[in-house]
Amino acid sequence: MIGEIKEILYATDLSPNSAYAFRYALQSAKKHNARLHVLHVIERPLREFLPLMFPNLDQKQLKKMGDEKREAEIQRIRERLQEFSKKELSLATETTKRVASIEVVEGEPAVEILKKAEKLNCDVVIMGTHGKGAVGHAFLGSVAEKVLQRITRPVYIIPLPKGKTDVTLSEI
Repeated sequence: MIGEIKEILYATDLSPNSAYAFRYALQSAKKHNARLHVLHVIERPLREFLPLMFPNLDQKQLKKMGDEKREAEIQRIRERLQEFSKKELSLATETTKRVASIEVVEGEPAVEILKKAEKLNCDVVIMGTHGKGAVGHAFLGSVAEKVLQRITRPVYIIPLPKGKTDVTLSEI
């Protein structure tokens, strides 16, 4: 039996297809009267590079700098996603209320998506694909396929429709 959809995890890489997949996730949340959780994973932790960029700073200063940069990135993504929902969807206020959380984490994308889906007890995970034919399948294999191999809940993979160009989140 198919259960109710109350919690949706939308995992985004902020690629060109992410705006289209985000619309799909928002519409799904609205349709099911569900809460939408947005997750973006930063693949290489910034902290790894800070000592190389700022060799004269001690560990405490480097940690503070890393935390500040991460918070700035979270805020930037949160603002872009909120603005996108207001700009693109006619029911902006109602739709924006569906976004329960926006989180940016550092780590391996598939692992972090799986952890977040489990932690939030999401009923479904929504992800976009690049839609680049055979080459695109190689990317799908790198994140979405890893998620599909290990997840125990439904996953919607949203391709960009053929011939469609889409607004990117960075164009907002």
